[in-house]
Amino acid sequence: MEQQPEASLVLADDPRPMVRRLTLNRPDKRNALSNALRTELFRKLELADRDREVRVIVIRGAGECFSAGYDLSAEASRQRPPYHTAGGVGFWSRHVVEGVFRVWDLAKPVIAQVHGWCLAGGSELATACDLVYLSEDARIGYPPVRMMSPPDTQFHPWLCGMRSAMEQMLTGDALDAQEAVRVGFANRAFPPDRLEAEVLAIAERVAKIHPDVQQINKRSVHRAMEAMGMRTALRAGTEMQALATTTDASKETFARFKSGVRQALDARDRAFADYRTRRTPSGTDRA
Repeated sequence: MEQQPEASLVLADDPRPMVRRLTLNRPDKRNALSNALRTELFRKLELADRDREVRVIVIRGAGECFSAGYDLSAEASRQRPPYHTAGGVGFWSRHVVEGVFRVWDLAKPVIAQVHGWCLAGGSELATACDLVYLSEDARIGYPPVRMMSPPDTQFHPWLCGMRSAMEQMLTGDALDAQEAVRVGFANRAFPPDRLEAEVLAIAERVAKIHPDVQQINKRSVHRAMEAMGMRTALRAGTEMQALATTTDASKETFARFKSGVRQALDARDRAFADYRTRRTPSGTDRA
């Protein structure tokens, strides 16, 4: 395994034989997916996929959550994207969908180990993985539907079914862990203190199968989904996302971000009294 840089945004370790674990390492920013972090993540995913000593990859987040989504700060927008995507209208949504399929198309199985918030782009990263296991404190949501647009990667109807997907799109409400498992977003949920051990136990079982066979096992499921149109549908969805950003409501939202991301997100959620604006018993805002 490669030497870790001092300020690495993605930590890599091998917690079990043949298991490579990648940890999103921006806990102070709730592991917001900046282009710098995404560049390091894709590089380390590809390194693991090429490594003959690795049979399965685990992605998790440091600190209090998996990931709160894409980094919406001005600084992040100036960072170079991790890979080239043709420019023009809808660049961003097309770019991140390409990223989902970069994970989807890896030969090695990828497991998402999710705790705490898993929102927006964070949920897209989790859905790109082959297996998803949740802590019982996990919350899965796509709140940008309240102010900006539908998802860059419209996975919801495919994984969760039409009715659950529609409810999530029309409210922006988050799923708790048990509901996320019930509707098909994730495989299972475990108590927080057992999540890591359970995920590593599953990773070890996956690693028992030789990669030559396992990559075909993985692709057989993907090909079935693609035959039903999933890849085409996700790519087509980028046009809907791009169209939504042309609305007055979406433009006003992006303008608010220039005055501060937190204030803009609070304005989005205050009427719903959830996410950052959820009230604790003491009456204070929950960070």
